[in-house]
Amino acid sequence: MFSSFTFIFATRKLGMKLKELKDKGVLILGFGREGIDSFKFLRKLFPKKILGIADKNEKVDQSCLAKLSNQKNKPYKLYLGKNYLKALKNYDVIIKSPGILIHLPEIEKAFKEGRVTSQTEIFFDNWSPEPQRRVEMKANSEGGKLHRPGKIIGITGTKGKGTTSSLIYRILKEGGFKAYLVGNIEKPVLSTLFKAKANDIFVYELSSHQLYNLKKGPQIAVFLNLFAAHLDYYKNFKEYQRAKENITLHQTKKDYFIYNSEQKELRGFLKKTKAKKIPIPTNYEYLTNIRIPLIGKFNLKNVMAAVAVGELFNIPKKKIREAIKSFKPLPHRLEFVGKYKGIEFYNDSLATVPEATIAAIDALSRNVQTIILGGFNSNVDYKKLAKRVLESGIKTVILFPPSGQKMWENICQKSKGRKLPEHSFVNNMKDAVKLAYQYTKKGKICLLSCASPSYGIFKNYKERGNLFKRYAKKYGKRLSSS
Repeated sequence: MFSSFTFIFATRKLGMKLKELKDKGVLILGFGREGIDSFKFLRKLFPKKILGIADKNEKVDQSCLAKLSNQKNKPYKLYLGKNYLKALKNYDVIIKSPGILIHLPEIEKAFKEGRVTSQTEIFFDNWSPEPQRRVEMKANSEGGKLHRPGKIIGITGTKGKGTTSSLIYRILKEGGFKAYLVGNIEKPVLSTLFKAKANDIFVYELSSHQLYNLKKGPQIAVFLNLFAAHLDYYKNFKEYQRAKENITLHQTKKDYFIYNSEQKELRGFLKKTKAKKIPIPTNYEYLTNIRIPLIGKFNLKNVMAAVAVGELFNIPKKKIREAIKSFKPLPHRLEFVGKYKGIEFYNDSLATVPEATIAAIDALSRNVQTIILGGFNSNVDYKKLAKRVLESGIKTVILFPPSGQKMWENICQKSKGRKLPEHSFVNNMKDAVKLAYQYTKKGKICLLSCASPSYGIFKNYKERGNLFKRYAKKYGKRLSSS
């Protein structure tokens, strides 16, 4: 179809160009990983510019401020603590981090006034439509040089986007392309522009938060699936869906939309996009005799989505197959932890919606005897999960509050006279794993797949998964009452 030399770009009307930020008051809202990267990026472009930083956390990481700023003048202002949103009214441009809620009065007002943007919007507004010309921008006499990228491959979906993005990146590298893996994969994008070149490819994992309010589309959009999620963040499923559809809504006739044709919600987007439509291939014969290092039928769909991208770039089938075979699965995604005291432990901490947990149960078949569920309540429906747990033959359910309580209620309601599994409520991972050792027989599986976000008991899904792995290994060596 096309290669790095034949790819045709759509001409776009740029939104906010970076040079326009020079004379505007800029506030970075949220000073986590992405906020820190935005600060580093803007500080390099505009060394003397006074930047605002607002965060609810009073103990944000300020080490980069000290490293990148003149300590005598301190060209930044901090707004930390519970009143951090009061600073919004004083700034022309607000660069919002994905985790900051959109439906807060001050933020809604700023959105209506057109003052809110994001790393993703800034990046998309400043990419180069000229694949053969190296474009440079110098913000001022002291600023850094910015090289705008050539191609953007955007990947989204409720689940599987991290694995698919990583595999696309691996296939491109195997095919000899210069690529960057960025976005929701926990690699902020802006600072990479100082070293990117006009023919480089950006594989951009896009969450609904990053897509929210986006007015530009990638040259290649990959949409894997759509399930109810983040309903604590959005008003309803329709608003979540509208955020997601921005990945293809603003594409042009020269762009490509790769989608899961088995989902009617995604088929509904076909009338809205101008891009060339490519359904994710369902002919798995392409993968015959390849040992795919990923568990579960759902991962075949992720692999074939990556294959479709590789074929667009005319990467030889042999190289695509090599990339698949050598791919290393990402942690916390149906990750095999090990076999301890005869029990197999699987860490699927990134399963934050019921559909992901159902897929994990399906992938491991009837060998799952114990499952650890529950966590933050994101207002989704657990009825299908309850039914699948009852049908699966799972003997023990260990539950974190508060969503664990709702899950157990659904399991009881769906039982209809069938024998219920044993169940326990716990408030920490240590107790959860101890109970797993107590109730799981040798030769069976203990699966951590919570069907809920981790917030509340755990800092994030990584902490949850790492604690599971730590205690599985610890008590695998010796059961302790400590």
